[in-house]
Amino acid sequence: MALDQTILQAAIRSQDLAEFWEVVLPIIAREVRCHSLAVVRSDKGEWIVDASTRPKTDLAADLLAEGLDRGGIVTSGNAFVALIPQAGDLLLLGELESAPTPKVKARLEELVMETSLARTLVEERERDRSRIERLQAILDIAAQWNRTLKMEELLHTMAEASTRLLNAERASIFLWDRANKMLVGRPALGVEGGELRIADTTGIVGQVVHSGQPARVDRHEQDEIDRGVDKKLGFHTRTLLCVPLVGGQGRMLGAFELINKLEGEFTDTDEEALIELAGHAAIALENTHEHEQLVKVRNQAADEGKQGSQLIGNCSAIEALRSTIRRVSNTDLAVLILGENGTGKEVVSKRIHYLSARRNEPFVAVNCAALTETLLESELFGHEKGAFTDAHETRQGKFELASGGTLFLDEIGDMSLSGQAKLLRVLEEKVVVRVGGSLPIHTDARVIAATNQKLAELVRSKKFREDLYFRLNVVTLDLPPLRDRADDIVMLAEHFLQEFCLKARRRPPAFTAAARKRLLKHNWPGNVRELRNLMERIAYLSQEDKVDVDELAFILSPSGDDSAMFSLDLPLPDATKRFQIEYIKKHIERSRGSMTEAAERLGLHRSNLYRKMKQLGMPTTDQDD
Repeated sequence: MALDQTILQAAIRSQDLAEFWEVVLPIIAREVRCHSLAVVRSDKGEWIVDASTRPKTDLAADLLAEGLDRGGIVTSGNAFVALIPQAGDLLLLGELESAPTPKVKARLEELVMETSLARTLVEERERDRSRIERLQAILDIAAQWNRTLKMEELLHTMAEASTRLLNAERASIFLWDRANKMLVGRPALGVEGGELRIADTTGIVGQVVHSGQPARVDRHEQDEIDRGVDKKLGFHTRTLLCVPLVGGQGRMLGAFELINKLEGEFTDTDEEALIELAGHAAIALENTHEHEQLVKVRNQAADEGKQGSQLIGNCSAIEALRSTIRRVSNTDLAVLILGENGTGKEVVSKRIHYLSARRNEPFVAVNCAALTETLLESELFGHEKGAFTDAHETRQGKFELASGGTLFLDEIGDMSLSGQAKLLRVLEEKVVVRVGGSLPIHTDARVIAATNQKLAELVRSKKFREDLYFRLNVVTLDLPPLRDRADDIVMLAEHFLQEFCLKARRRPPAFTAAARKRLLKHNWPGNVRELRNLMERIAYLSQEDKVDVDELAFILSPSGDDSAMFSLDLPLPDATKRFQIEYIKKHIERSRGSMTEAAERLGLHRSNLYRKMKQLGMPTTDQDD
């Protein structure tokens, strides 16, 4: 086998340069009859032996320097130095058995050239293998980062992984706070709170953030290192590698910094690897930030939902209701809420949801009374595309949307018997099948039902399924009407008034004593909803600092509802007077202020109408003709 083939085979079989030199150096030494042969490289003025045929090599510094300067082969007595082409400052240093002849020198030149080519093959393969191993390590690290959804934990994981992979002492991720022109470094060991804040023009990190270019500092170039940061960290920086963190759409997020290579200095390969890491880090940071924002918004929504579902009042019925809600919230028991319209059945259902472990999952409300027989199944269970004429696309039902959360079925008493049968099946099996589909879909929605009807009577009259009634009626909450909560009426009125005045950006007006008394005497047929609507109108329409009884009387008197015009608790003369005042007001309004026309409608002479209004204490300013 030719010698050049032997060197080539050594290159092919060698796993790395150390193994290559171990095989090739003895081959060259035998070929040109060397006592010793070594591979020597220059590193910032120092000579370092990479491989040798002898345990100890005497370095001819002058000869090495001359060979480095002149190139080719330089001899001195029996010694020679040959610069290896395409290998930077790498040389062969050898001692021959005798002074080299022209023939030996020519053969040395051939061997050096062959060795250079073979070494290049080994180096490229070693570099490729090392890059593949690093990329695999980086991908494994990136996969771990993308599973970390807490920013603080992610930053620590990034620092630990990068120092381990690139053999560095420390790592910091600097995030750019553009608004305040600051760089926030974490983790910052030795700094209170583990966070270092510096101006975004500080040192190498500031340079990298503003230029978008990587930067390196070795042991011989220390001028650019900001020793003020070292002082804060109680640390001494010897070597440094810093690359930019660039997010989506090229947005500069900050910088990724490694400090103090444990062996030697940071290399081009280290820089390339850190740039790869920084790319994955930027994606993970943005994803984690987005996740944290979503969690924050979700938690905020849950807190707002909880705040908006408060039960205002101190009466015994409300206190008992609060106690029951606290006990059932963290269970999956079915709850049936009974009560008149406007008593707050949906508020109570939301209260149960937001006090439960499901608070961060969906709360989905369905008004069963608004669903026709044909729409009920599609609305609750969903449908597949083409299932019926208007099914242009696949649609999830409310049970799917509420899975993991709470499904509130309002006005359950108005659901048809066939709809009740389908609902019972889903409640029992926890599985829905979309209209037009065949795939069973698991649902984990907790069901809370509500109605203003007496379900027990509907069951007896065969209008509501008995089995569904018992399935829903595990826990029953009976909400008291507002007329039975006299102690809470003023408290509720003030709560709603303050809430709406805050939205209207005005100071809440105070109730006069007469207005408070009037609120307490009203029968409240619309319950809490009626009171809430009244307070909303006052907040936006009233201009005074106080709410008096006349304003309440004007707003409280819906046409066609005599029960809202006066309380049944009023004495007959007071009730009669109140009715006459409201009756005359309505006729004057209908006559658009014409007293003549109003008197005719009332069957009175105009002067008698004025006299009657004075007797009732009504204003009698003439607006007529």
